[in-house]
This record gives sequence, structure tokens and C-alpha cells, in this order.
Amino acid sequence: MHAVSLEGIDKTFQAHKAVDGLSLAVPRGAIYGFIGPNGSGKTTTLRMILHILHPDAGRIEVLGEQGSRAANDRVGYLPEERGLYRKMTVRRVLAYYAALKGMASRAARTAGDAWLERLDLTKWAGHRVETLSKGMQQKVQFISTVMTRPELVILDEPFSGLDPVNLEVLRDVILELRDDGTTVIFSTHDMGKAEELCDSICMIFRGQKVLDGTLDAIKTQYGSDTVRLRVDGGHELLARLPGVSSVHDYGQFQDVRYDGDPQELLQNLVSTTRVTHFEMATPSLHQVFLRIAGPEAADA
Repeated sequence: MHAVSLEGIDKTFQAHKAVDGLSLAVPRGAIYGFIGPNGSGKTTTLRMILHILHPDAGRIEVLGEQGSRAANDRVGYLPEERGLYRKMTVRRVLAYYAALKGMASRAARTAGDAWLERLDLTKWAGHRVETLSKGMQQKVQFISTVMTRPELVILDEPFSGLDPVNLEVLRDVILELRDDGTTVIFSTHDMGKAEELCDSICMIFRGQKVLDGTLDAIKTQYGSDTVRLRVDGGHELLARLPGVSSVHDYGQFQDVRYDGDPQELLQNLVSTTRVTHFEMATPSLHQVFLRIAGPEAADA
């Protein structure tokens, strides 16, 4: 039932342990967020899933295949370091990548043209890649990743460098892929984007898994002690109140982690200052990460 399964994966580079005892299971037909700060081991793990790197220990299964590159034609990969043949035309580079995946030339031309139209690149089909803007090149590489309709798509920092318009276009396409049954592993250090898109989350820090589960389950587990409010006095006032263990100030409102009955907090505030907003809220993934990983996470 899983698109990808990892059991006890270790990977060390000289004295640096990049991945430490990592186990996870990616459900089929879902968007699976692989998140954490830069340098946490995300890209190393993705490269082991793709057999670009080999683990020092552990077991990896991809689409039912173990220990080989047999499943790779059923996998699409968008690496963090983008790479296109700059002297080729857009249409030729798409045909080339499709051929590497075993797609017939006529089918590749049809699929490529459809994707170019979908991402508003049709008029650039005959231009060399080097004449395109960075954002357009990124969309071309995304097309090369998904045009063969792989069962599993792995996207490493897919939104890096995109303007808001193109970001929304790719976001919609990723959701469409999921709705069509494709499994998407979405790696990012931007936890806000993961929160918007993902069905399930694996959070990794210093090579170790610190959180794994559906977004709903995570929110339920960590969302019972957070209050969102707006008061006169702001952060300084809230930090002094008994029972308040942390305050995250967002300017227009504050998220408070409160150990106790929220009604007691409200009564305390009303007797102390003016309260213009008060609601129970779920913490963001970023706040959950800080809570789990501890003081070291703030530096990361």
C-alpha cells in the first residue's frame, strides 16, 4: 500500500552523519511533505530513494522494488539543482527527457505541447532554453519531470525562486497530480508551503525524524494549548502572565502557548488590559518544529 518505504536508513559522509536511523512510509496517492531546515538530510534521503546514493545501512523499497533502479522509469524527479541543456530548444529538451523514460516520440510531442499550453509556454517551444527567464526554465524542468505521467513524483524545493503567479500555477498542478492518483513527495524547508499542500508530513532534523503523520493528526496532537489573541501591551505583557510558556508575536496578533484553562487566561487578560481578539488556534508546523526540536531548532 506504500509508494516508498524506508527502514532504519543510515548515511554518513566522513565524520558527518547525514541520515540517522530514518524509517518512514509514504502512502500511495498522497502529497507527502518531507520537511526540515536546510542541511537536515532531506536531499540525501531523496537521492537514496532514487538510488543516486546508497545507504550505509537499512532497507529501501520504491513502488514495490528493492535494491535496484528498476522502478526509476516510473519515477519523476525534480532536483534542487536545476539542469537543462541550454542550447536545445524547449520542445527538443522535453522530447529528450521523455525518451530517457521510454516514451515514444509522437506521444512525447503531444504530451509536451499539452503541458506547454497548460503552463503558458507554447510560444517559447521553439526557443533555446538559454533565452528563457529563470522562472520559465523552472517550469520547463517541471514539465520534463511530470510529462511521462510517473506513478511517483519527487520534488526537491520545487518553488525556490518562483514568483507568486508561477508558484500558484505549480501548486495547482501538484494538486491535480495527486487527484489523478500520483504520489508526490514534496521536499522543502518552507513549512508554510508544506502546511498548505501536504496530506502527510515527515519532519527531519539533524538527520533524524522528529515528527511523522497526517497533517490532521499533527494538528490534533499539538493544537490544544495555543491561543491566538490581540491585546494592548502585546508580547511584553503576555510573556509575564502565569501559565504562558511561549509567545510568538506576528505583529497584528500573538500566538500564546498556555498551560491551563484558556478561560482563566481570558479572565486574567480582561482584568489586566484591553482584549480585541481571542480564539483557540492550531500552531503552525514551524511552531510545532520549534517545540519538538527544542532550543537547537531556533538556530536552524
